[in-house]
Amino acid sequence: MSHNFLALGLLLFFSVILCLLLLMMPRLFGARSSQEHLLDVFECGVPIRDAVQRRMQVRFYLVALVFIIFDIEAVFLFPWAVLFRRLGLFGLVEMLFFVGILTLGLAYVWRKGGLEWE
Repeated sequence: MSHNFLALGLLLFFSVILCLLLLMMPRLFGARSSQEHLLDVFECGVPIRDAVQRRMQVRFYLVALVFIIFDIEAVFLFPWAVLFRRLGLFGLVEMLFFVGILTLGLAYVWRKGGLEWE
């Protein structure tokens, strides 16, 4: 029993040492620059002109929500596919009902123009 705790303690000790070492390596071996322009924030090589952060469009959030909904659908479809033979006709009807509801949701979003990008 104490052998298990010893192994766990060693694992924890070496994990902490590794984390600290990885956090300190850039400070020890990283390049140091005194040039101020190298410390400026940039994105894709283009300097930032505005200091004010612009608001994102609602479409980004809508696309994220639609993605999450259909990602959850995939999470539910995988276990169903594994147990398909054991569930029988009841499982098939339940999954058709579930996919039908999601299809109606997709048709609604499509009809409202939520999938169009302008």
